Amino acid sequence: MRCYCCSSKSFKECCEPFIKGEALPHSAEQLMRSRFSAYATAHYHYILDTYTKEKQQALSVEELASSAQGAKWFALKVHPTLAASSVDSTVNSLVNKPVNNSISNSVYANTNVEAADAEQNSKPNLNDNKTVVEFTAYYFENKSMYQLHETSNFIVEDGKWRYHDGELHEDCGKIKYGRNLPCVCGSNKKFKQCCALKNR
Repeated sequence: MRCYCCSSKSFKECCEPFIKGEALPHSAEQLMRSRFSAYATAHYHYILDTYTKEKQQALSVEELASSAQGAKWFALKVHPTLAASSVDSTVNSLVNKPVNNSISNSVYANTNVEAADAEQNSKPNLNDNKTVVEFTAYYFENKSMYQLHETSNFIVEDGKWRYHDGELHEDCGKIKYGRNLPCVCGSNKKFKQCCALKNR
């Protein structure tokens, strides 16, 4: 099954190892993608664990689950930014290697180019232990389609990438998307033949 984050990889090869605690994201973009997949699969413990410590203090798994109730996250588009999602060697030296032990203010503070293309187009990280990732996440709620467009701030904390906060763009909210348009997930199918089928 293709990963929920809309990369070219399968869920098993992409975000699942991060969510299960079998590996650690080596870039802010990887963390952002895995957090989206965690929302799509209701893994709210992972969402909480990947916030910065400062933000974790005001959150709980129950609050995150309640905030996400009724939303069906189905597609993600990552926008190339000047700050790198693919980290430079300085940042990579701060991030721990994959591990085998287990490792989330609202759902709206979190959330299609292929992952490889997005990383390839990103510029070197301008800050040693922090960067931004811009993305648009799509979801269904009450049979309507919505988008969340955010520029997120990520930092390296205790050798791991963490989500801190983000700035929402003005185009967030309910949208109308033509059923005959290419699907937002990048599958090359028409929307009506692809992700629109999930709005049931």
